[in-house]
Amino acid sequence: MSSTSSSDARSWFKSSHSGGNTTECVEAAHLGEATAIRDSKATEEGSLLFRPGAWSSFVSALQDGRLR
Repeated sequence: MSSTSSSDARSWFKSSHSGGNTTECVEAAHLGEATAIRDSKATEEGSLLFRPGAWSSFVSALQDGRLR
């Protein structure tokens, strides 16, 4: 995983699990060889990049309730 600048042009979308006015707001952008995530309330802080295998494992763990 590595960090990238928030100024990169990407198609960011808000997570379906992000609340309306809560502090838990995550945005994601699917890239060719990675998925980027960032805090939508602190976009200037950059983002994290995950390779496809790591992202799939993370999402599966969330869906299976292994992470809370």
